Amino acid sequence: MEWSDVRIFLAVSRAGTLAGAAKTLGLSHPTVGRRLRALEQATGQTLFQRTADGLVLTEEGAAIIALAEQMEEGALAIARRLAGGEQNLRGRLRISSADWFGAYVLPPIIGEFVKTYPHVELELLTGTRLFSLAQREADIAFRIVPFDAPDVVQRRLIRLSYAAYVATDLPEPVFADGTGFSLITMDTSTGQFPDIAWLRETFPNARPVLASNNRNVQAWLCRQGVGIAVLPQVVGDQAPGLRRLRLPSDPPGRDIWMGYHRDLRRLRRLRAFIATVTDRLSTPSL
Repeated sequence: MEWSDVRIFLAVSRAGTLAGAAKTLGLSHPTVGRRLRALEQATGQTLFQRTADGLVLTEEGAAIIALAEQMEEGALAIARRLAGGEQNLRGRLRISSADWFGAYVLPPIIGEFVKTYPHVELELLTGTRLFSLAQREADIAFRIVPFDAPDVVQRRLIRLSYAAYVATDLPEPVFADGTGFSLITMDTSTGQFPDIAWLRETFPNARPVLASNNRNVQAWLCRQGVGIAVLPQVVGDQAPGLRRLRLPSDPPGRDIWMGYHRDLRRLRRLRAFIATVTDRLSTPSL
């Protein structure tokens, strides 16, 4: 069985539909269907059961899924190792970060990098999804928590300061009270946020009215007078229409962690980007 066939098999098993697998692989729907039928004919086994809800692994298909994933990991390891040995400052570099970090922290770094290395094509992926470094979904990632995946080279990059903000035309809320104000909080389904706990404790009589997992959205809602928001200062201080609250205590800051797969440690374009990042973020906090 060839890797190209295994790749089709895994994509279909994960997506549950031919259309979903085709989108993942960048192939057409008919091509995926034809390749899957050819694979089943070649193996003499029915690997998927066609149901009203999509394609479900048969007993035969489920029996080989672990072996297929091992083959995938081997193929990805080869790709990473070859990429890590590439010495030319050309090609693509995929960067992953939270939306606000990509919007407020990375732009001057990327601007400097592309001027110095114009032949490197950068791709910036932002959002709450944690892109896989092992599967080369991203080459380097910035997160507010340490990486727990194996084979990731990581370092604590910088500590970012946070603050509470309100719209500029709103009065000052009373510390340790907050009566008459509302709170803009974070969607905590993806984890705990010490700054949000601080916000609730600091303004116990303010009413939470909205939660969002996007700091940019929180900043815009705060600007509209929806409520008090805690934001990274690099976001809140640059957002128009916001006023930082001067309080007896500030919300806890967050560490930013930078990580990349160890197989790419010799990739020159990655090392050049890391050098640019560390040069620009040399201050102890932002």
